[in-house]
Amino acid sequence: SGVVIEDIIHRISDRFPLELNIYPANVQGEKCLYDLLSGIEYFNKTSYENDLLVDLIIIARGGGSLEDLMPFNEESLVKAIYNSSIPIISAVGHETDFTLCDLVSDLRAPTPTGAAEMIVPDRKDLILRVDELGNSLKKFFIYNFDNKVLKLKLLISNIPDLQNIINDN
Repeated sequence: SGVVIEDIIHRISDRFPLELNIYPANVQGEKCLYDLLSGIEYFNKTSYENDLLVDLIIIARGGGSLEDLMPFNEESLVKAIYNSSIPIISAVGHETDFTLCDLVSDLRAPTPTGAAEMIVPDRKDLILRVDELGNSLKKFFIYNFDNKVLKLKLLISNIPDLQNIINDN
C-alpha cells in the first residue's frame, strides 16, 4: 500500500497495461529487510517452480532520511540482489538518494515513477511506430508492384505480333 505502489501501477496502466505481481513488503522499520529478502526469494523461487514468469523485480520506496534508507544498504540485501536470477531495478528514494542497493541492481531508476517509465513502452509511441512501418510497407509494395507492371508491359511489347507476321507471309 502507499503512494509509491499506486503511482507505479497507475503509470504502467497508462503507458502499457500488463499484469503485475506485487509482493507486499514494509520498506521501513524492523520488518523491512526481512520483507525485501523474502520478496526476492519468493519471485526467484516461484518463477521456476510454478511457471510464474516474472520479467523483472522493482524494489521501490519513496525518499526518506538516511536512517529510513539504511535497510537498503544491508549486506544481505545487496547479496540477494546480486544473486537474483531475475533482473532487479532499484527505485529507492529520489534522484539524490543513493544506496548500495542501487549500485548492485541491474538498473537504477531515479524515482519509482521513473522505474515504471523505464520498463514499459508508451503504447501511443508503439502505435505511431506501427503506423509508420505500415505506411512504409504500403509504399514499398506499391513501388514494387508498379515496377513489375512496367517490366511486364515492356516484355509484352517485345513479343512479336504473330497475326501480322502470318498475314504478311
